[in-house]
Amino acid sequence: MKRRMINSLLGVVLVVVAVFCVPLALVEKQTIVDSAQDRVDASAVRILGLVENRLAAGEPVTGDRMSSQVTDGSFAVIRIPGQPLITVGDRPTGSSPLTASETGASGETVTVEQSRADVDREIGRMLLVLGLVALLAVQAAVALAVWQARRLVRPLTDLAETAERLGSGDPRPRDRRYGVIELDRVAEVLDASAERIARMLTAERRLAADASHQLRTPLTALSMRLEEITALAHQPDTVREEATIALQQVERLTDVVQRLLTNQRDAHGPTAAGFALDEVLRQQREEWSAPLRGAGRRLVIEGLTGVIAMGTPGTVSQVLATLIENSLMHGAGTVTIRVRPSGSSVVTEVQDEGAGVPPELGNRVFERTVSGRNSTGIGLAVARDLAEADGGRLELLSLRPPVFALFLARAEAEPESEQTPR
Repeated sequence: MKRRMINSLLGVVLVVVAVFCVPLALVEKQTIVDSAQDRVDASAVRILGLVENRLAAGEPVTGDRMSSQVTDGSFAVIRIPGQPLITVGDRPTGSSPLTASETGASGETVTVEQSRADVDREIGRMLLVLGLVALLAVQAAVALAVWQARRLVRPLTDLAETAERLGSGDPRPRDRRYGVIELDRVAEVLDASAERIARMLTAERRLAADASHQLRTPLTALSMRLEEITALAHQPDTVREEATIALQQVERLTDVVQRLLTNQRDAHGPTAAGFALDEVLRQQREEWSAPLRGAGRRLVIEGLTGVIAMGTPGTVSQVLATLIENSLMHGAGTVTIRVRPSGSSVVTEVQDEGAGVPPELGNRVFERTVSGRNSTGIGLAVARDLAEADGGRLELLSLRPPVFALFLARAEAEPESEQTPR
């Protein structure tokens, strides 16, 4: 492309030089010749005037007297009736000299000849100047063509490298502009594509991280249930009950996967509906009582009953499971789930008797990769995202003792009734 641009611009300049310089040379040449001829004609008229003046004054006309009047290297021939031929100067050499002839009223004739050498030299100088101008124009055109080609080829090479980087999985925008509208437009499109690809890659990586983390809890609980089924194979009723719980956990596991996918691909999420909060709390107690007992701890549920909250049961279960698992891993003592009203909302608090959240962390525990106990730092961040996608919000109400609160809208005004610990 670079060579084609140089050849194209150089060809245009050569055509322009040919179109303008050739006619200009012809015109200038003719102007020089005409100017020289005019000088010869003027010299013939001047000499004829001198001859007539001398004849009118009765003075003799001789070559010696007229030689002082021919000083430009011309050769003059004077013919006067009744007198010998008079010549002044040296006859010019070369072919086709410039010639002018004038005749007076009394028949006297003056013929002036001048060599074409001076005219040829002047024409030569004129052609040399035009040639130098043409050469400079061609050199300038070559330099301009090379500069312009580099100016256009370099951005194209840069854009090709950007496109190659995008194809190799490096979606960082370069934010480079080149001062050419068309190239800048291509650069803007590539940068916008890079940003979209980066967002897509981030979303997919986030989905993978969230899924791997959020699936760990239900898979662990399901594994424990299956182990209990294996250990209680001789008790049919207990096996049936544990199998039913395991099936419910499988359904929740499926709901977790579906919810994660929905949150990644649908910013609005499904429309929330009313559900019985007591049923979700019952499921959490059934799932987490055994792990907590194994750690020498227990789970207590207290507060309001019969609450109809707005949201998705699977999402609320997953958020509460994350909070309970967080208490199991990082807390100590009894885990208390407390349900209380708050205006038009219902608040589900999860509290334990552990050391709590370090003061330097505070609400930063909801940020991804932030953790005070060498964990992944993803669980609470995903739990907050799930709560917000479901129309609620997850807050840290107290550092010590640690109290996490899930706020959900209430479907309707239910009669508030306190319940003793369940």
